[in-house]
Amino acid sequence: MNVLLSPQPPLFPHQHETARLSPPRTVSPYGMASSRKRKAHEEDGDEMLTSPLSSPAISSRQLSRPSKKVRQGNDMIGRPLPLPRLLETLDTIQLRAVLQTICERHPDIGHEVVTSAPRPTVSAALRVLDEYMEKLRSAVPFGNSSSDYTYFRIKQPLAALVDTISDFTPQYLPPTEQQANLSLQYLDGATKIIHALPDFESHQYRYHKNNAYDEISRAWALVITEASKRGGGFALHTGGWDQNLAKHNQQSAGRLEQAMKAMVEVGWTNSNPNAPGSSASGDNSILNQLMNGTYGSPVRVGPW
Repeated sequence: MNVLLSPQPPLFPHQHETARLSPPRTVSPYGMASSRKRKAHEEDGDEMLTSPLSSPAISSRQLSRPSKKVRQGNDMIGRPLPLPRLLETLDTIQLRAVLQTICERHPDIGHEVVTSAPRPTVSAALRVLDEYMEKLRSAVPFGNSSSDYTYFRIKQPLAALVDTISDFTPQYLPPTEQQANLSLQYLDGATKIIHALPDFESHQYRYHKNNAYDEISRAWALVITEASKRGGGFALHTGGWDQNLAKHNQQSAGRLEQAMKAMVEVGWTNSNPNAPGSSASGDNSILNQLMNGTYGSPVRVGPW
């Protein structure tokens, strides 16, 4: 029987020889070193990206401080407010009362306050008078009440208003106030407030208002006399104060007579033809002298 045999017998690998699926590659030692460096660099980059210390948000924030240690026990105890906090709780009226009490107890401090505080303006003084006037109006009883009942209801705020006018008026008189215009502005506003005071039939109840008219009239006379010494009293006429005073005198039923006499003596009005320095025609008044250019002209002495 003929058997077909392979011309070459099959080759079987040796049992100790390792099977290789692909041909071996030659690896350069330099390539292995570079790959290791690249891999290490990539791993370092990944760590930097994932590290919390490298985060820009973390670096911009401040480091958190350690928490405060809680003290053992309760150290809270009642104590008065500090001075700045106490002053913040006080209103204007309370502050005035506290300051006034301190000044009364310590006169040196009161003197320091008087000399250091700015002088009150005319508008500020008239505003205070208006506040007292509002208190007086609020005290007037509603409806038709008797004079006695009305007077005793408003007696206290009425006296307070008149006293306030008496306290403020010297502040705006010469020599304390050198500007006649400011003095006249205050007197004009104060006189209007006096006009608004209630009129009573009883002479006893009219005492406060009549006394206020007398004081304000003397104040007008003093300011007018002093103003006449500066430029012949020209500021009295240019400001129209002669006309304002005449209206005030008419509204007060002639109770500003002393002020009107002072204005006549200055020569800006001819209300009294017999007053010195004025005539019926007004030829000798200061105003006509200024208009004619004869005011302050030299007086001739001698036969020439």
